[in-house]
Amino acid sequence: MRIGIIGTGGMADALGTHWVRAGHQVLIGGRDEERAAALAARTGAAGHGTPRAAAESGDAVLLAVPYEAGAVVAGELGAALDGRVLVDCSNPVGPGFALLTGGGPSAAQRIADAAPAARVVKAFNLCHEDVWRMDPPVFDGRPLAVPVCGDDEGALEVVRELVKDAGCVPFAAGGLERAGLLEATAALLIGLWVGEGADAQAIAPPLAYAAGVPRAGSVTSP
Repeated sequence: MRIGIIGTGGMADALGTHWVRAGHQVLIGGRDEERAAALAARTGAAGHGTPRAAAESGDAVLLAVPYEAGAVVAGELGAALDGRVLVDCSNPVGPGFALLTGGGPSAAQRIADAAPAARVVKAFNLCHEDVWRMDPPVFDGRPLAVPVCGDDEGALEVVRELVKDAGCVPFAAGGLERAGLLEATAALLIGLWVGEGADAQAIAPPLAYAAGVPRAGSVTSP
């Protein structure tokens, strides 16, 4: 698969490395040519260029820029994103771990509004970039799960494959209208992890207990 990555930060580095290892043809795009070239060399990407070059080169495009820049960049690229799978991994989280899009729309929806012919999918937003650098991200024998939100089934299938190529398991999280829930979840988890030093994974019971305590003789999911 041809993948364009827009951005030269940690997420571009971590996910780009996985996808190059999986055999994809990756092009790094950035406004700073030297940083884009350095990241391409570090990840083993096929090349580097401008954000527009990355958009035009990819069947799938990772938009790995800060929340504030996401819709702006998508709008600037315009038709270069038409028909392409556009993956938003941003988190609109501000000081005090506040959700900056609490009144809506979500960051992903703003990007979709700015590039209406792109096939936008929300994914890869719940973990620190260093988790994505793990090869693979497996904890206590269980691969990391990645919720994925989008409205286009073909685009979702592409992103599910990219999740698997990073050594993770894709979870269907609904349409793009649910991307705001993913972003709110990130704000909550980051606040617990960073603000409180809490083991946020402990807030969810095992699947067998999700609908209540199993009773004797009842059938539960494995």
